[in-house]
Amino acid sequence: MAIPVALIVAITVADVLSPENVHLGPLLVVAPALTASFGSSRLTALVGALAVTALVAISVVRNSVLTLNHETQIAALLIVSAFTVLFCRLRERHLAELAQVRSVAEAAQRVLLRPLPERIGDVRIASAYRAATDQARIGGDLYAALRTGHGTRLLIGDVRGKGLPAIEEAALVLGAFRSAAHREPSLPELRTELEETVCWNLLQPPADSTAADESFITAVLVDIPDDGSGIEVLNCGHPAPLLVHAGQVTALAPRQYATPIGMCLPQAPNGDVDAFPFAPGDTLVLYTDGVSEARDHTGHFYPLADRLAAWTDTESPEELLTHVRGDLNGFCKGTFDDDAAIVVLRREAVSGDERPPGHTARQQTRSGVSPG
Repeated sequence: MAIPVALIVAITVADVLSPENVHLGPLLVVAPALTASFGSSRLTALVGALAVTALVAISVVRNSVLTLNHETQIAALLIVSAFTVLFCRLRERHLAELAQVRSVAEAAQRVLLRPLPERIGDVRIASAYRAATDQARIGGDLYAALRTGHGTRLLIGDVRGKGLPAIEEAALVLGAFRSAAHREPSLPELRTELEETVCWNLLQPPADSTAADESFITAVLVDIPDDGSGIEVLNCGHPAPLLVHAGQVTALAPRQYATPIGMCLPQAPNGDVDAFPFAPGDTLVLYTDGVSEARDHTGHFYPLADRLAAWTDTESPEELLTHVRGDLNGFCKGTFDDDAAIVVLRREAVSGDERPPGHTARQQTRSGVSPG
């Protein structure tokens, strides 16, 4: 407000002090035009009225109110100010509509990709998501975690594709996981249910004929039992999780990868469920290739495992995630060519009387589980 008013005063004084053949009054149109760039329509109208008043004052001082020159200047200033206020009002209406659409979109995205709780059972969790598409909260990457009667199950995945089809595929997999995981099938059985759901969806008539006909999802399924100090992992063609234990970072590579979900191959290998240690104090980092394949200006990939080794003394998953996010943004200068998701888990020691509700003795042998 101060700058437009100062301009009006300066132009008015300059015009009054100028020779009679010099007319600076038309420059007053700058004040409402400038106000419209940052102010509301009401403020713009107020500044426009002040500019018109100043031009009338100039005419009075110069004794030329009724001359054609000043009458034309005043009429032109009124018209330009009115149009400026009108366009400012239209902009406000469009911004309000955009804000409402964004609010609805963000609510829908939060329902689809629910924020992970800070703690499930004896596991603390921190997560972050960066969509490659501007103004989007989610894309083709996905993650979910839920409690079962015996522990915690997690899913992290990456839909091969972009745009709305990838989001639809991610929504389908998340819904299938939440529907099936709580019934506690084995990890291969859970993967089979996800596979059948995606393949069934591929048989349905597409709503958009331009959408890609082929897609698949790389994923990691993790089972964290309440009793014991290990985890079970089924890797469906996804980047291997990283385990931070005693200051060392280890990639939990599977003995055999399962086929990515949605390939719909009759004889596709179901993969092996691998057992890994996950003791109190250990940290597990799950991520998508948008993290590990982020590039710097020289084209080098982000060395996630090497960077994690420098932060093994962090006290919480939130601190470790903060380190990774800041370092990753600096590495690629905030430019991401793909969606990037990362989930950090740390197991904490829990005494017997602090076990979460629903804790019961877990079976020692499960179908498809690696013996060691």
